[in-house]
Amino acid sequence: MSGLVFAAIAPHGHLAIPEALSAAERDLGGLTQAAMVELGRRFDAARPDVSIILTPHNVHVEGAMAVVMAGKLHGSLSDWTQEPIALTARTDREFGRAALDAINGAGVPAVGISYGGNDQPTATAIMDWGVLIPLWFMGGRATPQVPTVVISPARDRSLDDHLIAGRALAGAAAASGKRVALIASCDHGHGHLASGPYGFDPASADYDQRVTEIVKANDLGKLREFDPAFVSQAKADSFWQMLMLHGALGDGWRGEFLSYEVPTYFGMLCAAYEPVG
Repeated sequence: MSGLVFAAIAPHGHLAIPEALSAAERDLGGLTQAAMVELGRRFDAARPDVSIILTPHNVHVEGAMAVVMAGKLHGSLSDWTQEPIALTARTDREFGRAALDAINGAGVPAVGISYGGNDQPTATAIMDWGVLIPLWFMGGRATPQVPTVVISPARDRSLDDHLIAGRALAGAAAASGKRVALIASCDHGHGHLASGPYGFDPASADYDQRVTEIVKANDLGKLREFDPAFVSQAKADSFWQMLMLHGALGDGWRGEFLSYEVPTYFGMLCAAYEPVG
């Protein structure tokens, strides 16, 4: 079997990684940590050859989605923890090119990006935390390591563009001859605490509740009913990646809600998806 074989919604707050926690944080994030271990187990069972990670925290290109074409990725969580959490990962440049061509071919602008050295195959791009934290559990520390393709959505593009791009990625996966995992790296409302960096806004809890209900009902299509102004008010980092996920999966996949919690100022949710039949 080739094409998409596994999909997930996974958070990217450092509290998801037990090894990243300070002494003061040891009692936080337990539900998420257990769910991430379960996502890792299911990822391994699906035996993907490559993973696609949709992240909101990599390079943002005005008017276009972006696909990392460098040969490697490297990053750490030094901005979030004093613990030595770092990761280097291989990319799949062949599949990255196929993904890039597929998105453009579907009429959604997309560009290839790299960093540092001018020879893309030997260049090392920055691995943001939206990539590192899912990879920590899903393929990044495996032997052999599962290569990845990193894609940034474009918030200034339409909702339909994200759905179309997701369908294009599913098509590229089907044509690749490879077993492909698709991970939507998502943290949700960021306004749960007045003491947090974004302050308090009740829209964050409202948004998270609606997303949780949609995931539990296996009905990501209802994301299209969200007002972008409401998403912005909720300070969510998940909407666009989930739209792409829905575009890729359509109605032929079964989702399973695994966890949701708000251990700090933002919401974290884990869900696993598998093909029906």
